[in-house]
Amino acid sequence: MEIRNLSKSYGRLKALDSLSLTVEKGSIFGILGPNGSGKTTTLGILLDIIKADSGEHLWFGQRPSSASRKRIGALLEQPLFYPYLTAEQNLKVVADIRGAAYNEIDDVLEMVSLRDKKLYKYSTFSLGMKQRLAIAAAMLGKPEVLIFDEPTNGLDPKGIADIRNLILEVAKQGFTIILASHLLDEVEKVCTHVLVLEKGKKRYAGPVNEALGGALIMEVAANDTEKLQAALSKIQAVKSATKQNGMFVLTVDEDLLPESLNKLLTEQGVYLSHLVVRTKSLEKYFLELLSESHE
Repeated sequence: MEIRNLSKSYGRLKALDSLSLTVEKGSIFGILGPNGSGKTTTLGILLDIIKADSGEHLWFGQRPSSASRKRIGALLEQPLFYPYLTAEQNLKVVADIRGAAYNEIDDVLEMVSLRDKKLYKYSTFSLGMKQRLAIAAAMLGKPEVLIFDEPTNGLDPKGIADIRNLILEVAKQGFTIILASHLLDEVEKVCTHVLVLEKGKKRYAGPVNEALGGALIMEVAANDTEKLQAALSKIQAVKSATKQNGMFVLTVDEDLLPESLNKLLTEQGVYLSHLVVRTKSLEKYFLELLSESHE
């Protein structure tokens, strides 16, 4: 899938601003951003629900068509099924709409661990089960791409973990997955690639591990906070130092070892009372991107 300079406005609100992006086959591509960043608008355009003001997008190297749409399955917002019908009956309705064979239904129900519930009415399902049924529905017709908009919205922690694991299992079947979310933890644990959107603008697009790589996070503290801050500013390998709760949270070059940092500070007469190393999180990277855009 390829997006070329997509723009969309709602009155004076710029929902998308010249967005360009390529999603490689087989990837789990997360679209991440705060509410109002343009995530849902992007998915709406990709599914031809919303018309872009300018730009274009290609599916499978071609302009969108009825044929290409059959190769895409989607779960947008809350799943909509008939409450008085069983899971199997609801999927038969979806199969009729999508032109899928009924013999696929047991297979997709098995993939989402609902085959033993296929004769249960939809009204008896928990929210997590409803989401899993919606994912099963999206897989009918054997699409190549699955699009999910906030698939864990409203779920409890167990439900979020269940859907997260399900998406990973589905991806192993060879699907390309595009996933919009505002949950950083969800994107970090599930996605291979990520697009960070803010107010319709692309802030980052690429592999998740590249967004997290290239730097480590260290927490340091000393009795003389001002002297520590001054010493840190003289160390080139320290990319940033943010004061939090009486200590400094540092982003440092990945080749800067903790013992090397301690030595460099000691040479300046600063003796640390606290030094902790932790890996960079997507949350940290995300907040850094947003803070840079407001400078």
